[in-house]
Amino acid sequence: MKRRSQLAVLIAALLPASVLANSIEGTVLNNQGKVVANATVEVEGSDITVSTDENGKFVITELKDGLKELHIVASGYAHLHSDITVSGDENQSITFNLKRSPIEVIDIEATPIHMSAMESASPVSVLSGEQLRRQQAATLGDSLEKLPGVNTNFHGKVASTPIIRGLSGPRVLITQNGLDVSDVSRVGPDHSVASEASTAQQIEVLRGPATLFYGSGAIGGVVNVVDNRVPTDSTTRGEWNLEHNSVDNQKVASVNATTGTDSFAFYADAFWRESDDYEIPVAAEVDHDDHEEHSGDYTVENSSEESDGFTVGASYLMDKGFVGIAIEQFNRQYGIPGHSHGDEEEHSDEEESVYADLEQTKIQLLSEYNLDNAWLNKINTRVGHTEYEHAEIEGGVVGTTFKNETNELRVDLLHNQFNEWNGGLSFHYKQSDVEAQGEEAFTPPSQTQSFAIALMEEKHFGDFLVQLGGRVEHVTLDANNVLLPSVDAHAHDEVEEVDDHDHDHEESAEYTRVFDVEHEFTPVSLSTGVVWDFAPSYNLGLSVSRSERAPSASELLSFGPHIGTGSYEVGALFDIHDGHFELSDQTIDLETANNIDLTFRKTQGDIGFIFNAFYNQVDNYYYQVDTGLYAESGHDHGDEETEEEHDHSSELPVYLFKTDDVILHGFEAQFAWQLTDEFKVDLFSDYVRARLKDGGNLPRTPPLRFGTELSYQTEKLSAHLHVTRYQDQDDTAPEETATDGYTMLDASISYDLSVLNQDVSLYLRGTNLTDTEARVHSSFLKDIAPRPGRSFALGIRGYF
Repeated sequence: MKRRSQLAVLIAALLPASVLANSIEGTVLNNQGKVVANATVEVEGSDITVSTDENGKFVITELKDGLKELHIVASGYAHLHSDITVSGDENQSITFNLKRSPIEVIDIEATPIHMSAMESASPVSVLSGEQLRRQQAATLGDSLEKLPGVNTNFHGKVASTPIIRGLSGPRVLITQNGLDVSDVSRVGPDHSVASEASTAQQIEVLRGPATLFYGSGAIGGVVNVVDNRVPTDSTTRGEWNLEHNSVDNQKVASVNATTGTDSFAFYADAFWRESDDYEIPVAAEVDHDDHEEHSGDYTVENSSEESDGFTVGASYLMDKGFVGIAIEQFNRQYGIPGHSHGDEEEHSDEEESVYADLEQTKIQLLSEYNLDNAWLNKINTRVGHTEYEHAEIEGGVVGTTFKNETNELRVDLLHNQFNEWNGGLSFHYKQSDVEAQGEEAFTPPSQTQSFAIALMEEKHFGDFLVQLGGRVEHVTLDANNVLLPSVDAHAHDEVEEVDDHDHDHEESAEYTRVFDVEHEFTPVSLSTGVVWDFAPSYNLGLSVSRSERAPSASELLSFGPHIGTGSYEVGALFDIHDGHFELSDQTIDLETANNIDLTFRKTQGDIGFIFNAFYNQVDNYYYQVDTGLYAESGHDHGDEETEEEHDHSSELPVYLFKTDDVILHGFEAQFAWQLTDEFKVDLFSDYVRARLKDGGNLPRTPPLRFGTELSYQTEKLSAHLHVTRYQDQDDTAPEETATDGYTMLDASISYDLSVLNQDVSLYLRGTNLTDTEARVHSSFLKDIAPRPGRSFALGIRGYF
């Protein structure tokens, strides 16, 4: 905890330094010599943390003899590290000078070693404060897509997951306060992430392998949503927001608050969101006949949604730590665009409307405790239990139900500084039971368990910071009802007879084989990194890692129609010969990523920049290939078809999971120039090239993009103009179409005022102001669901 009892302060004031531990007095100033209030001063390798007062002064007591490293943080300034030698002979008084940084530097909270955008060997980003509120959307991927190196798999505005450096799905782990969010969003792009940005404090993104901290499911990166649901202090504060958006008649309301007493802290939040189908500047389908009569108003059908949820939490606060628990209920109903089985003209809108009904209950128990121990100084514990369920409903009838029940435990043992090394051991256990039931259930029920031990350490050697880590994990995957259906696949250009296809789907009820699957894997991950402060305000970072990942249940065991992606998915456990499916004789291997990151940064001054270049070779990469064949979806609308009427409308293209060696390389660049105290210019660009090692491209890879943001900020007024250019994407996989480039123009303005002793902000935000047709290449729906058209959001936000 970051508190000290009043009794301890009184004793420190009355007794001489020789009786107590040593102390440091200091003042924090900026480079103009002005005091910096509310700066945080931490003693690395301990839990001692103080804040500067209105005069920029601080006092640290209870220090033992030896070399201490101080870490000084303040908003708008570069972080400062300073080594201080503490001796029992004297108390020290020191002045520290912070230099401005135009790129906000915020620490990652969910890692046991210190990480931030300007100081760590691995590239990280944090979205927080006004920037988070300005960019938050109904879905997580859309909220993060303006961060360098992060894109969205935009699924008609109702669902999206982040794409990090061209990787997504089971390779990008999404967590809440360091614990798996435990939904099924990594199984399919039409599955929404069960996490809410409107009540979050910050969202952290670790680009590149983050397996050391989170396990093999983070081979491509991590997105961690941080909130205060388990409060760590009892200061009374809160935030509320009301907003209306024109493009889909969206209405949003959210609130969160923290309060308490000396020993107990309480937290609560709630949100509600509702929207209609969203408007677009052109017809939804790429091949739409523009000469057809229309009203001039286009929408993406079945893209409405309604969400609500609440969280309550409480903590017991101690002088040496805290322990607390929080319970969250998350509900969401949303349409699934493109989820149709053909013959729309013969069915009413009600019959064709397909939507998902999602419910999740999450319990988290978090604790931190500081020890007076010769070896350990802190124990951090995270425990989570999640029950997730969502049903896909068509015409009022439940077609498929997905469930996920997860139990998770993480314990971090942080040691005292040992020969100036900081770090510790992490123990991590997770169990997930996932099942899908119904006519479109394309994966059998399965259970995945993992147990891991990880070691992470860091040390400063003069101008060098060295970060090391290793993790060993044991993963088991069990499924006791795996089905091998008797299904024939065929090409549409073949000469075929109607009798070869059973349109009553009798054949789909027969199975060649039903069997059990048990797999065990032992992924090992190793990482080393170094940051060199080679000149004042400049550093170079190098990170090298080797990470292994066990394949997911959907990658191995899928077998059936996945209507959300418009495909018939077949897992790597199977193979196809002459149109017939059978068990594959290929071995099931670990996916192995060898990643190199090189970072060049300017950390201080009116100009700052970050340039990351990466090269990632992934062996045994699991991905889907279009076989060029089709299979019956198994979905029966009750239509009576004749030989002449059969038009393949109930068939889906067959995609088979296979492994190959792939290479992903690219860059991310940020440049910020603080022209004056009020004006700032930000530039950014990112690019990833994703290809097979032996030739060919991976599908749905985001294109090169670049953009700029002009900002004007005073004490009360804030204005931002954001322009992003997405280039054409013609590096496509077989059967994949190219996507035209487009430019997005967004703007926002807000004004702060005081109302009833509250800080209130009125804001207006405009997106896609030029009403541009924008199709997201990484989206499964890019040909039928472009981005929303011109939109204006009006809102009010209050702080107390």
